Amino acid sequence: MPLDPNDVARLRDILAAADRVAKFTAGMDWHEYAGNEMAQSAVERMLEIVGEAARSLSTEVKARCPAIPWRKIIAQRHVLAHEYGTIKHDLIWQVITKRLPELRSQVSELLHSEDLDD
Repeated sequence: MPLDPNDVARLRDILAAADRVAKFTAGMDWHEYAGNEMAQSAVERMLEIVGEAARSLSTEVKARCPAIPWRKIIAQRHVLAHEYGTIKHDLIWQVITKRLPELRSQVSELLHSEDLDD
């Protein structure tokens, strides 16, 4: 069954936000990121967008990609938006360097499997 246009839009939002995070942190290491409040704020905003887009996806799309930790992505958005005083920047760095590239690849693969440009 083809993807719903709303799901396609949300998946593209995830890709765009992931690409922006990569752009915002290009060439940075952990220490540079830890000392750069502007980069942290920009990344946090993009991760909120990723989480909100994930939350808005249909159950069908989430079921098609069980390897993606949808609940964790959505929970991270909740922390960033509502519990911002508890943000652990070292964990965000792990998201930036490990989890987000994996997510981008998985979402891109899903869109590609549907013959949709990503």
